[in-house]
Amino acid sequence: MPVSLTRRFLLSSAAAAAATMVLPVGVAFASEVFVRNGAAIRGYDTVAYHTMNKPVKGDAAFASEWNGATWHFANAENKASFDSNPEKYAPAYGGYCAYAVAYGSTAKTEPEAFKIVDGRLYLNYDKRIQKKWEGKQSSFIEQSEANWPGIKAGLGS
Repeated sequence: MPVSLTRRFLLSSAAAAAATMVLPVGVAFASEVFVRNGAAIRGYDTVAYHTMNKPVKGDAAFASEWNGATWHFANAENKASFDSNPEKYAPAYGGYCAYAVAYGSTAKTEPEAFKIVDGRLYLNYDKRIQKKWEGKQSSFIEQSEANWPGIKAGLGS
């Protein structure tokens, strides 16, 4: 009984916090992809995370439309790589926070809070949340995979 009360309290507290959260201007949570200022994942190059293992700001001159969002890339080569296989390079859960998705919600992400796991890009809200996520990474990924279809359906995909 105490476990379910604790879980209920935590979930209701998280829901209350989310309901009162003020979203920054230019952030879209109504699509399957996290968009800020008109570009997926804040305009960062999703291919560069895989090839350079770091966040690299994309350039609107190298843009692609995919999955209802505009994706920016640092160069023509990265754009071509993405265009040939977007599923390979696109972040898990549309670029929303992998930790939040594990808890049945969505949250913005920061470019520096990322990890490639088994060839897949995962983004987190910030570095502090990323450390929590890494602590139970496998179980969070498993829970996120279970939650994502329902969350995605609720985003209007």
